[in-house]
Formats: sequence, C-alpha cells, structure tokens
Amino acid sequence: MQTVHDFPEKSGSASNRTARVLADRAAGEAYVASVCFKHGPPRLTGVELEFTVHHADDPARPLDPDVLASALGPHTPRTLRPGGPASPLPAGSPVSLEPGCQVEISALPQASLRELDAVVTADLHHLRERLARHSLVLGETGIDAHRAPRRLLHTPRYAAMERRFAPIGPGGLTMMCSTAGLQVCVDAGEPEHYAARWAAAHAMGPPLLALFANSRVHAGQDTGHASARWLAVHDTEAVRTRTAVVAGEDPAGAWAGRLMDVPLMVLPRGDRPWDAPAGLTFADWIDGRGAAALLPRPTVADLDYHLTTMFTPVRPQGYLEIRYLDAQPPDEWLVPVALVSALLARPATVEKVREVCEPVEGRWTTAARRGLADPALAAVAAALADLGCGELGATGLAEESITEISESVLGRAYRSRSEA
Repeated sequence: MQTVHDFPEKSGSASNRTARVLADRAAGEAYVASVCFKHGPPRLTGVELEFTVHHADDPARPLDPDVLASALGPHTPRTLRPGGPASPLPAGSPVSLEPGCQVEISALPQASLRELDAVVTADLHHLRERLARHSLVLGETGIDAHRAPRRLLHTPRYAAMERRFAPIGPGGLTMMCSTAGLQVCVDAGEPEHYAARWAAAHAMGPPLLALFANSRVHAGQDTGHASARWLAVHDTEAVRTRTAVVAGEDPAGAWAGRLMDVPLMVLPRGDRPWDAPAGLTFADWIDGRGAAALLPRPTVADLDYHLTTMFTPVRPQGYLEIRYLDAQPPDEWLVPVALVSALLARPATVEKVREVCEPVEGRWTTAARRGLADPALAAVAAALADLGCGELGATGLAEESITEISESVLGRAYRSRSEA
C-alpha cells in the first residue's frame, strides 16, 4: 500500500538502498523511524485478502500447484512460476502466494471505501472465475479446515523459515501453510495524531479479533479455539509476533529500537541456504559482532528485508498494517474493513476507542481462545460495534452498504454477547 508519501521514493531507489551501508545502530534506527511511520492526513485505505484454495469437489484433497498455476494464468506469482509475467488482476491488485499456496490479493489503496469496494469486488470476481474454470474455490475461514499444513512453495526464504520454526513446535508450519488473514492498511496519520492511532489500532485488536474470529476447525478437527490462526502465529517466535510497546509519544523510536534487537530470521544468500546465524540481531550485524564478522556489512536493503520478517498484530510500513483479523468468506471482507476504518476515522473516535478497550487491553490469547464467549471481550466488542457503526458515514460508503454492514456487525456482536 502506498501512503500520502510514496514509500519507494522516500527511501531511495533500489540500487541506492543496496549500495548504502549502515554506519552504525543510530543510522539504522533513524532509517526505520523515517520509513515505517510517514505522517500526513489519513486519506487512503487498502486491504490484503488471503484465502486457502481448495478443489471444489473435495476440499480435503491436496492442492496441486500446477493446477493452481494454470488457473491463475498470467497472474501466477514468480514464487511459483519464476519466468511468468505475474500480471496484476484487472483492477490492479497484485497476486501473491503464501508457502502453502494460499492466494493473496493486495488491493491498491483508495481514497474511499466505496472505491476500494469496487476494486476488490472486480478483482475477486475475476480471480474466482479463473479458479472455477479449473474446479477450484477460495476457502471461507482463517485456517485450512480440511488439510494439514504442507509447504508447496520451494523458495529459499520459506525453506529457511520452516527449518527455523520446526524446533519451536507446529505453530510455524501451520502459520506458513494453513492460515489466511485479512489485513487492513490505513495511513499512519498526522504528527499530532499518529501515536494515538497507533495505540488505538492495538487497543481494539483483542475485541475485534474475537468479533471476527473465523478459524476454529483445522485439518478436520475442532481445535476448541475461536481463532486457531492467531494462536498459530503466536506459536512461532515471540520476539517477532508480540505486541509492540504502545505507550508513550514516540512509536517510531520504540519500533526502530526493537527492530535493531530482533534476531535475523533469514539471511538472503543467493543459492546458499538462507538460514541466519543463531541469535544474530541486526544491531550485531551492523557492529560486526559474533558471526557477523564473517558477513558483508549490512545495507539499507538488508534492513528493508529484515522489516518483512516481523509478524506483529500491527506492523508499520509507512502506513499501519493491521494484521490480527482472520480471513472472512470472500463476499464478507468489507464488513471488518469498514468497521476498522470507521473506528479510526476521526481523532475523537480514536480517543473513544482507547477508552472503550481499556478493560481488555492486551488480552490477545483470551480473544483467540475464547472469542466472544469471554464476557468482557463480548461487552467491549459490542461497544466498539456501536461506536463504529455510528461512524460509518465517514467512510464514503453508500447508505445501502452502511445499513448492511451495520446489521452484520451489530447482529454478530449482540447475538454473540447474548449467547455468552
């Protein structure tokens, strides 16, 4: 997603970033702070939609990557067909694949939700038509309900990730190969407001995760958890997935410092295995400590790559990428996107979000395990539903869409609260 400031131009050309060696930790932190939090009026919204892919006649049958490539045709990502054109979908959304061949479309950011809806609707329709010609369908949940995780993309990055996560437990492979998320992308905001938007995006995470939890059944088994997807994410590396420190007035500085102290997950090395030296942080690499003494000095491009290995609930990329929502059925993606957009629409609403969510702050694990069966989360989710639905008029959606979204959100929130 692009923001009010264009990310590539802000950080320099690809060749400049590859050549620019980082002198010290301070230079690395300054770069991270400058590119991850870009200030300006919040006006653009984007969405990234991930889906598992299944054979229509037997969703438990293993997916054949060759069949998927034939279905995607010119849109097949180069991670699956290195020599292909990898063309975006007709309305402009690029297509990518996760390690288990989950399909992801990344809609270009739009100035209103009405425009975003038009773009995503057109590209989803085209994608589903192409898949249907090969008897394939998109999944409707945030985790593969039918198949055990199996890596289908054979790239150096994914091979190194699988080896890295294996000693920790099954969560890593499950996250990589079985999960599907819905990511809402919004501008960071103006200098006087972006810290509050950052804090609100985190604060509403547990109740919204609970409200839209959609990944209970995995590989044919009832996990007993509302969001088995989010639990799989957290069962990888805590340093990479835990919530950021959101208190204080300098999120950019805190995030930049954190990135320096996170160990490398993978180390791109051409045809050699991409496994990173154990425990080597980016700060170690800059300072030449330990195993870094044998490596070339890191560049800005290396730091850009390191940024892609963070899987936090909210990830700053010049904009705020809200990552904690489970995938929804293909025709229902707009509901959570509209609610998130409405809750961040105005500074006054942002402050109310923080107040409403304070009783359940940080309750990520409870939200993933119990969802709205937890009374406190159910109460806060209902309050957020009321607040957000009252702000939907600021999203640019048509009245008919606002009515439908409100009915969906409020029905979900209050029905679940009554059941709880």
